[in-house]
Amino acid sequence: MTDTQKFHSLRTPKRLWAVAAIHGELERVIALHAQIFQRFQPGDRLIYLGNYLGRGAKIIETINELLTFRRALLARPGMLADDVIYLRGSQEEMWQKLLQIQFAPNPAEVMQWMMRQGVDATLIAYGGHPDHGLAAAREGAMALTRWTNGLRSAIHALSGHDTLMTALRRAAYTGVPDFANASSDTAHGALLVNAGVDVSRPFGAQGDSFWWGGASFNRITHPFSGFRRVIRGYDPLHGGLQETPFTITIDGGCGFNGVLNCACLTPEGDLQETISV
Repeated sequence: MTDTQKFHSLRTPKRLWAVAAIHGELERVIALHAQIFQRFQPGDRLIYLGNYLGRGAKIIETINELLTFRRALLARPGMLADDVIYLRGSQEEMWQKLLQIQFAPNPAEVMQWMMRQGVDATLIAYGGHPDHGLAAAREGAMALTRWTNGLRSAIHALSGHDTLMTALRRAAYTGVPDFANASSDTAHGALLVNAGVDVSRPFGAQGDSFWWGGASFNRITHPFSGFRRVIRGYDPLHGGLQETPFTITIDGGCGFNGVLNCACLTPEGDLQETISV
């Protein structure tokens, strides 16, 4: 996978609208979209920071709403196809791994762990059931392959769902990243991620830290890899909206009895306003 496929340059936007973790909360994302649509201006970018799946009861409808709103924004004059960006979150990563669970060394254990993290809601939404998956795991790889093929068929039957999942990026940014160094002499622009970064590794070597690196997020005490600020959409500790000189967490706890937040940011990562629904 090339850097262009992994990461997305937001070029020179006027403003950034960054949407926190949604977790299948359809009514909240519909209400949020209505407010973004009123405020969105030419030159703005919309970035969803991952975790659209999991937890909530209306995951299919949530994905449909994301696709519908993208079409509505792109119908505006001057909008380009890559002005609306979707990042990969931990829920999307686990869902993709579940669709390949037959290759896991201990599929039943991995599956049970994923279900405890909220993937069971996504599985049920696409017509599957945890018990059926565990039964297939006990039968072996062939049974698991038939089971995951059934899930893939259910996804294929829903227009745009496959396309969205294959379009997910690991991170989006303004400015020019330093791919080789975690610390840089100069810092410009903003880095937008799902949950965090590994501060011991440079931007180009993060791997899956963007969605599993939440534990080290609070250790960002200086510009990271040439970025003035790092913004994340999901906090594993559910600490709410937080801002430091070098980071912003916009997660409002959506999917965990909290609200859905969206942050309007300058290209340098300064917070201009927030919307909570």
